Amino acid sequence: MNVLKILGIGYLLGCISPAAILGKLKNVDLKKEGTGNLGATNTAFVLGRRSGIFVLVTDILKSVLSAKISCALFPNLLYAGMIACIGCILGHCFPAFMQFQGGKGVAVFAGMVLMYNPWYAIPIVIIGSALIMILNTGVAAPIFACLLFPVLVAWHSADRVEIWLAAIASIVLIITHRENLKKAFARKEDISVKDFLKKMVS
Repeated sequence: MNVLKILGIGYLLGCISPAAILGKLKNVDLKKEGTGNLGATNTAFVLGRRSGIFVLVTDILKSVLSAKISCALFPNLLYAGMIACIGCILGHCFPAFMQFQGGKGVAVFAGMVLMYNPWYAIPIVIIGSALIMILNTGVAAPIFACLLFPVLVAWHSADRVEIWLAAIASIVLIITHRENLKKAFARKEDISVKDFLKKMVS
């Protein structure tokens, strides 16, 4: 029962969409602009760098906050933080208040990584960024993060539950990126890496 409560806490926080809120404030429907995604990347592309950074930071904080609250409320549940982050990812990607059409979950997933071990973010960001440039596709970084995170958790801990929770979060993210993967293989991405970088430096 406590696990469901923790998932609920994470899910409700995850449903809060700073991208959607910013879009409404600026009279822009982000679901109909750019990639149509309620995430930091599309927000940055459509509304500008500052808006994108705000959404990125806020989405990361949603995950961190859900973990902190759950750990405080359920101090005896060893995996409360990771479970809450999974709930937050689900809420962000499939928000009940927006017809279950949210973001892809990258920033919220990043919050989970940072909560588990902030040092893991270093190889994920460095290698992920390099893969984006080498493969010329934005989806390379999140997929790499999904593959690496459970491996790092397994390397750090022999706890099978932690490994499975990391794997579940990664699987959710891979599922949300399945269309991006198809477009990347077909070279038909909505926004190319080149176009995004041009937009960010202009």
